Amino acid sequence: MISADLVLLGPPLEELEELLLPLATETVSAGFPSPAADYVDGSIDLNVALMPHPSSTFFMRVDGEAMRAEGIHHGDLLVIDRSVVPVAGSTVVAVHQGEFLLRRLEGGTSRWRLEAADGHTAPIALQGEDPDLLIWGVVIHAVHHLLPHR
Repeated sequence: MISADLVLLGPPLEELEELLLPLATETVSAGFPSPAADYVDGSIDLNVALMPHPSSTFFMRVDGEAMRAEGIHHGDLLVIDRSVVPVAGSTVVAVHQGEFLLRRLEGGTSRWRLEAADGHTAPIALQGEDPDLLIWGVVIHAVHHLLPHR
């Protein structure tokens, strides 16, 4: 039996209150700059955009730097959907030996493994019915703060 501590910070949400925020109609260029209009002409509800399945969605903070090369840093907020079926390349939260672990699922069929992105941490081979291992959920978003820490 796998045990990992998960503390809910309130009752699960059955229905989310709509909260519409301004959404610019233009996209932002990450390459060669292009002219853009200076107006907002839409709205977005982050509950809908970030949580397609609210009843199976959880949030966790990242502790450590093993996934930094994937753009996931210490302190980032993860949006984890437990209803998503993991596939090769998915970033997953697993429970291994009673601890939550953030890794990328790689391999296929009979050779699945959990890999860190740091190049130092050894992969964990998934073999048969390992009672000490559980894929807990799939990370669908990572919220990364860009302001310098003060």
